[in-house]
Amino acid sequence: MFKHGYTEPVTPTRVVVLGATGFVAAATVRNLLARSVSVLGLPRTTLDLAQTGAGEKLARTLRPSDALLFVAAKAPVKNEEMLIENLRMAAAVIEAIRQTPVKHLVYVSSDAVYADSDAPLTEQSCAQPASLHGVMHLAREVMLANAFMGPLCLLRPTLIYGADDPHNGYGPNRFMRLAVAGRPIEIFGEGEEQRDHIWIEDVAEIVARVLMHQSRGVLNVATGTVASFAKLARTAATLFPCEGVKSSPRSGVMPHNGFRPFDTTALRRAFPNYQFLTACEGIKHLCDAYKGKSLQ
Repeated sequence: MFKHGYTEPVTPTRVVVLGATGFVAAATVRNLLARSVSVLGLPRTTLDLAQTGAGEKLARTLRPSDALLFVAAKAPVKNEEMLIENLRMAAAVIEAIRQTPVKHLVYVSSDAVYADSDAPLTEQSCAQPASLHGVMHLAREVMLANAFMGPLCLLRPTLIYGADDPHNGYGPNRFMRLAVAGRPIEIFGEGEEQRDHIWIEDVAEIVARVLMHQSRGVLNVATGTVASFAKLARTAATLFPCEGVKSSPRSGVMPHNGFRPFDTTALRRAFPNYQFLTACEGIKHLCDAYKGKSLQ
């Protein structure tokens, strides 16, 4: 069950962020700094969790009063070697918090831990990943839950989009980049899959609120609405002059049977006053972000 340690938000003494320059982590750091929260960001260049001695090094850095945000990962996981390396990173974090237990631990996982379902996914849905990426996140969740006795929060975001996304994933990120380049936006099949997409700043806001409330438990981070890839592609195509949207033959099985909605009751109960952007609204924000980059 997901619950808050603090009914009203309380500013953490310090938030230590692992993987601080990553997509989600960097957005969260900006959010926390805007709230005047003390942040210690540890990017890979400062602390490579996959290296020997990383756990000991992190233990010396941590304080018992810290909140620890674990976002570092080498992703997406494409093979067994990457899986093992990511689990080694989690083992280093566990070594550190065993030596220096922290006040609060937040892990940003993924909705990839869930099995496909015809019904909207909830936090109680079957966690039976079909990909190595999902296996990695679920294994890390179990490792952390077995090792950390304090308040642990596991966040499972769905597809995240934003101008700084490093993966150029199929969906809003790729569609907008193609539109900005004036190229045709290519969709698989007819783009009929219905998916939930969430704006990066909405994800960062939820992570920040979880830290401020010292929340614990499992929480899906999604908007609760779905949109087809075709609709998102057409929206992107209207925002920049490009060659429109074109269909390409589908080369494999449609992911998640073409439908992956979320029941966000727990999220709305936890943060009842927060309004998420719909995917089409978010694409317009994404457009503004790319226009800002082009002016720099």
